[in-house]
Amino acid sequence: MEILGFEYPDDAYFLLEEDVWCRPGEDGAMTVGVTAFGIHLSGDVYMCRPKPAGTQVAQGGPVALAELSKSVVAIRSPLTGRVVEANPLLADRPELVHREPYGRGWLVRIAPGRWHEDLARLAHGDSLRARATARMRAADAGGGEDAR
Repeated sequence: MEILGFEYPDDAYFLLEEDVWCRPGEDGAMTVGVTAFGIHLSGDVYMCRPKPAGTQVAQGGPVALAELSKSVVAIRSPLTGRVVEANPLLADRPELVHREPYGRGWLVRIAPGRWHEDLARLAHGDSLRARATARMRAADAGGGEDAR
């Protein structure tokens, strides 16, 4: 669905305060990436270093490091679990993160560790429009990048 001009795919779950998403795969692992709105706030990605396979991550904890035009930021995980794959394309093409945020610009795939508990903080379905709208308006009022 489109919300205030930004795409939010219907099959994804969103940790809106961190501007990240996750999408279930057929094998049970969740693909993770940055939202289109998060890219809008941060700008172009010049380097992206996701956590390697085998790394345990917590919901809201760092899952990747990205170099932007004026800063280096930690990208936070929308769920708790173990990284099973890092996107190999990002080593040579980090711009995929901002050019194809819901496609080839994914960061990692995570085997969920506490999915039912993590769901409480994730927006999806009927709750998404109101929660995403509130998040975007708060970020605009707060000066954009600082809200990330």
